[in-house]
Amino acid sequence: MSDEIANLGLTEVAAEIAAGNLSSLEATEAALDRIDRYGERLHCIAAVDTEDALAQATAADEARGKNGVSGPLDGVPLAHKDMYYRAGRPSACGSTIRKDYVPEVSSTALARLDAAGALDIARLNMVEFALGPTGHNEVVGTPRNPWNTDYITGGSSSGSGSAVAARLVYGALGSDTGGSIRLPSYFCGLVGMKATYGRISRYGAMPLSFSHDHIGPLTRTVADCALMTREIAGADPNDPTASKHPVPDYLARLEDGVKGLRIAVPTNYFYDMVDDQVRPHLEASIDIYRALGAEIVEVEIPGVERAYRLADIVSRSETSAYHSQWIRERPEDYGTQTRNRILPGFYYSATRYIDALNLRAKLLEEFVAAAFEKADLMHAPNVPIATPTIAESDVGAGQGFLEFLRSFGHCTRPFDYLGLPALAIPFGFTGEGLPCGFQLVGRPFDEATLFRAGRAFERGTGCTDPAPAL
Repeated sequence: MSDEIANLGLTEVAAEIAAGNLSSLEATEAALDRIDRYGERLHCIAAVDTEDALAQATAADEARGKNGVSGPLDGVPLAHKDMYYRAGRPSACGSTIRKDYVPEVSSTALARLDAAGALDIARLNMVEFALGPTGHNEVVGTPRNPWNTDYITGGSSSGSGSAVAARLVYGALGSDTGGSIRLPSYFCGLVGMKATYGRISRYGAMPLSFSHDHIGPLTRTVADCALMTREIAGADPNDPTASKHPVPDYLARLEDGVKGLRIAVPTNYFYDMVDDQVRPHLEASIDIYRALGAEIVEVEIPGVERAYRLADIVSRSETSAYHSQWIRERPEDYGTQTRNRILPGFYYSATRYIDALNLRAKLLEEFVAAAFEKADLMHAPNVPIATPTIAESDVGAGQGFLEFLRSFGHCTRPFDYLGLPALAIPFGFTGEGLPCGFQLVGRPFDEATLFRAGRAFERGTGCTDPAPAL
């Protein structure tokens, strides 16, 4: 019975709790049971306080009995990447340097999930300071992919990807600066939303690159993702970059399908690194959209390679600035890969950094014109390669490692620089039985169309039904 409860989707368990068919305590006990059985093997849990989790669930049930349902996530146990601050609780950010850090403020994203009724039952492991696409962490250990524990989860939201895919919790927050929501979504077979830059407040979340940082959920289904995104989106007086653009109900038109929608498919850049295990699934997904009634439009996108290079300048410069004091005073407390990713940022000049920032608006305008003049959204590869093992993707894996590492963010990083919304959708499995998938990219603040198109694909294929056999 415990596993049956744990295997429900987020929207399903929320509905069962709201209807009185299931208690929050039962859902939380099911999650804690799976954390107890699989958390250590997957190494995705940074910390869990069982007593506190059960107390939260009991309080939620009692409050619901007195006052009714408190919100759309009432009583649902979630857990989040260990970079979201909650006042009075440690937030280690996957590092030695912050292992004892206890913030005095709580993040807006967590506060909004609290307001929706959700429980926060654990902190999830992550790449050290969110600096790495593979999921490796030599400081606190590397989370494991529940589909096959010899393989990577992707990073930097590694624990989030592992925990949600393994049905330890019903959803989790990640962050995306170069692909760190979409990469673990791809490698772990999940749905992940990197919303428009500014759509979701970043207040109270560990900064990495303030021009590129995005916050968003990793979930099992499109509806789960739409619900979590809706609950955390919107303006925030504590974050001046949080947009006041109205937030629609992402669930309202979720079932409208794709008939009549125009989907752009890029003819340049994005497929340059796609390998033979991934390409057939990408081509099949396009054919499925065509069969579902969408119009497929081929487009050539200008400036994407340039956007990738400029993204590197901006993110590395901002990351190095944030870490400048620690890297001078405590370099030995960083893992090798993290330290090696920070140091190059100190060698970019201020003029190159400013130029890279200033060019973003122009490149965004050109991209939007090329991709969306004749289309409503764009279909693109998410990660161009099949999931590698933990051993072969380690920093010391051998010759050609840097080019191999570049392939991870080849298709994701440009959208962090441009700030466009992108939704990761799982589809198919490679020869080793590991998930793969694609991403849908939209106009600024048009997450609703991405959710609608993602849901149509999910409904037509059952792409989110498979679960790892632990």
